[in-house]
Amino acid sequence: MSTAVQTQAIPRGLARSRHTPVARYDWWLIAAAAALLLLGLVMVTSASIAIADRELGQPLYYLWRQGLYLVTGLVLAAGAARIPLSFWRLSGPVLLVAGVLLLALVLVPGVGHEVNGSMRWMRVGPFNLQPSELVKLFTAIYLSGYLVRHSAEVRGSVSGFLKPMAVLTLIAGLLLQEPDFGAIVVLFATVLGMLFLAGVPLGRFLWWVAAAGVVMAAILWMEPYRVERLMTFRDPWADPFASGFQLTQALIAIGRGEWFGVGLGSSIQKLFYLPEAHTDFLFAVLAEELGFLGMLVVIGLFGFLVWRAFRIAHRAERQGRLYGAYLAYGLGLGIGLQAFINIGVNLGVLPTKGLTLPFMSYGGSSMVANCVAMGLLVRIDHELRTGEGKA
Repeated sequence: MSTAVQTQAIPRGLARSRHTPVARYDWWLIAAAAALLLLGLVMVTSASIAIADRELGQPLYYLWRQGLYLVTGLVLAAGAARIPLSFWRLSGPVLLVAGVLLLALVLVPGVGHEVNGSMRWMRVGPFNLQPSELVKLFTAIYLSGYLVRHSAEVRGSVSGFLKPMAVLTLIAGLLLQEPDFGAIVVLFATVLGMLFLAGVPLGRFLWWVAAAGVVMAAILWMEPYRVERLMTFRDPWADPFASGFQLTQALIAIGRGEWFGVGLGSSIQKLFYLPEAHTDFLFAVLAEELGFLGMLVVIGLFGFLVWRAFRIAHRAERQGRLYGAYLAYGLGLGIGLQAFINIGVNLGVLPTKGLTLPFMSYGGSSMVANCVAMGLLVRIDHELRTGEGKA
């Protein structure tokens, strides 16, 4: 038999997989996440160098720690990308219970660690673990399996909608005790979005969106400090040296950046003017140093990443892989919503929430959770491309 005939006998898909292995992964998705991670590492270093030098005597302290978080996150992401989706589907209830237990444990005196008046962290050796970051990921993993198991009930009856909302209410109650209102907003919006994309009728969905809005407004007005934040958001310049200080300093930083920024490392606002410059308000420092162009690049990368996640979800849905589809929707929604809220807070168009910028802000729990989310997206896409895990 001739070589030409032998070549023709090989199935086209197999020949392609042998000669073009890069097609087994979505390298555009990976490149977008890598760009955000590297840019975030640079900006954390720039935003934290002054405060690290003054408080710790180590200018690069936050760089080394963020680098360690990044390496840890990448290792776990690589592991998540190699684990079949069937494992995550079966592990969803266990992960959710573990997340709820961690949220309860962080409230135990002596276990939880208080920072800036919030009990959101628990010490794990030399590091602080923030359970709410893991719970957001675990909720998406669990809910995706629930939507597959109870798809008819979710679409056809109120009970199918109420069950996940009851679980979410329990989680929200624990988060309120920390308190972490920002995580509650992201969780509610992500879960509602996943339920809608899973086929919940529009009328019922809108009714629950309205109900969730009323609940959120009630929670907001229950605490005076939240009301104060809302009033400050409406006019931060009314009290620029007290309640409006953080937001006005962020707006000054963004204004100083103009079109092309003052230059990397040349921010003035990070020099003890802007609080939380390397965490919640990293975007403002980026805007000051890299300007409007830098802001557009970051927003564009997040937009591309979310679009890619939804594209993966749509392909999975078309192939009948509903668990992968719902999980990709949930991960894309979670990352996109948190980025939207953080950027909105920095720009002064949303009230302060205390949320980090995914992949970029300083913080180990956020970094690890978002890296694992990317590993799961890569795995979903990989199974779509190779046919692995097809029931």
